[in-house]
Amino acid sequence: MIVLDTHIWVNWIVNGNQALSEPVINAMTADSSWAISAISCFEVSLLVKRGKLTLPLPVDEWLREALENSGIESLPVTCEIMHKAAMLSDIHRDPADRIIIATALACDAKLASIDSVFPDYPELKGRLVGK
Repeated sequence: MIVLDTHIWVNWIVNGNQALSEPVINAMTADSSWAISAISCFEVSLLVKRGKLTLPLPVDEWLREALENSGIESLPVTCEIMHKAAMLSDIHRDPADRIIIATALACDAKLASIDSVFPDYPELKGRLVGK
């Protein structure tokens, strides 16, 4: 399984493969199971609400379409994931990013992200797919 960071997910759904780096495309091609953390839905909704993201559909419709028609599974935020997120190395404090990282760890999955801080997490060694 590959867990997609919010940025990767949104760009892929809106702009297709041309929005992704070659390593991400290769990883997604090699693995047929893709997922996001449910926190990504929160992030997308918040970005739209704050005017920092424009989508081709109202956000509630976009979220539904982006999951139902893409083959991407939305993974719930569980107690185990929240604990793992809290226990991660203190690299940065963004709770959504920490939850996304913890989701990949809890699912023993790779994580597709271009976040410049993610490579600093020792917990992601051998799991991170990006630039």
